[in-house]
Amino acid sequence: MRKNSSGTGILACVGLFPPPANNTRCRSLPRRKRTTGSAALEAAFVFLPLIAILFALMDFSVAIFIKNVLYHAVREGVRFGVTQQTGPGGQDAAIKSVVQTNGMGFLNGAIGLSYIAINYYDGRTGAPVSGITSNSAGNICVVSVTNLPWTYFAPLWRSSTGLFSATSSDAMEAPPNGVLPPR
Repeated sequence: MRKNSSGTGILACVGLFPPPANNTRCRSLPRRKRTTGSAALEAAFVFLPLIAILFALMDFSVAIFIKNVLYHAVREGVRFGVTQQTGPGGQDAAIKSVVQTNGMGFLNGAIGLSYIAINYYDGRTGAPVSGITSNSAGNICVVSVTNLPWTYFAPLWRSSTGLFSATSSDAMEAPPNGVLPPR
């Protein structure tokens, strides 16, 4: 340990021991040598949590947006279906097309169609109904999107398991001309 002119060590100058009695100036290391690397370390301590919070905000915002889009899409599909409208491929294909159109691109293509399900239930008993007359008046039409996968932005959550689901239902109306459209 080096000594200064008063015989006290450098540690006295840093504040670990009482200062010299004869009021001499302590020789200490220059400020630049004592703080090298501190700025980089402090930046890392601030930057990493800040980026994690930013990714979390983006992930949660996008997740809420996708959930709302899916709810809107299945509601529009049910509204279309209960009015007994149909398309070239039958009523179920027309309902799926409406859901895809309102899905804002999250349900596009054949893969998007695989997540959309349409079921019919008896309006009085709640039992599942299938066949040609399953879309008759009084039955319940249930349109759902299930297990739509999503990969998060944050590198910590990299599973693309089914995350989003949305379901909507309503009672079928009577067809306008009395003839049920083909399913």
